[in-house]
Amino acid sequence: MESSDRTARQIYAHLKSNPSRSRFGFGERGILVNVDLQKVYTRTDLFKTAYETDPNQLAHINRLAAGFRARHWPVVWTYVAYMKSGEDCGIWGTRTDTPDSLQNITFGTERAEFDDRLDIDRDRDVIYCKKMPSAFFETALQSLCTWHKVDTVVLTGGSTSGCIRASAVDSLSRGYRTIVPEQCVADKHESYHFANLTDLALKYADVVDVDEVADWLAAD
Repeated sequence: MESSDRTARQIYAHLKSNPSRSRFGFGERGILVNVDLQKVYTRTDLFKTAYETDPNQLAHINRLAAGFRARHWPVVWTYVAYMKSGEDCGIWGTRTDTPDSLQNITFGTERAEFDDRLDIDRDRDVIYCKKMPSAFFETALQSLCTWHKVDTVVLTGGSTSGCIRASAVDSLSRGYRTIVPEQCVADKHESYHFANLTDLALKYADVVDVDEVADWLAAD
């Protein structure tokens, strides 16, 4: 195993400046999957489980969502919520039981609500409740991708080391070109965030500037 004195941020910066793999690239038709942008994870003023990496993250995501709608491509929002009993959380909910524990993100609570700063078209966008990290796991996302004949999945949201990574692995495993706009994902700590951006870029996805995605959407 290689060792290094560099931080995760420095390793990621070096990879960006010296890419070692070719990109998967953008395809012909995309889907935007916005992962768990709910208050429990976005409202740092309300919940200690929340996090912020780029202060303009939600504005960037709103811009991409508008671009996808303009192309008549699907926009998906996922959120996590469980029964008050926590019975549907499974093994994931057995490690702790505090007000901030995963299984206590219950339906109808502020924790489960989407952030008010998001521009969600509730007549057109698709909303899925998921129980586990990947946006693909036991949701209808795969069927939606098939119906819309997409070949490119753009992932935003959080956390970079958790649900974004899991969704990216599942996306690539299903044969999709997988794109992660760097400014549109976030995590609790910079070490987790940048280490996983590095791993995603090396293995599972193209980690790109959000403007590259916007330019792809605007292209004829």
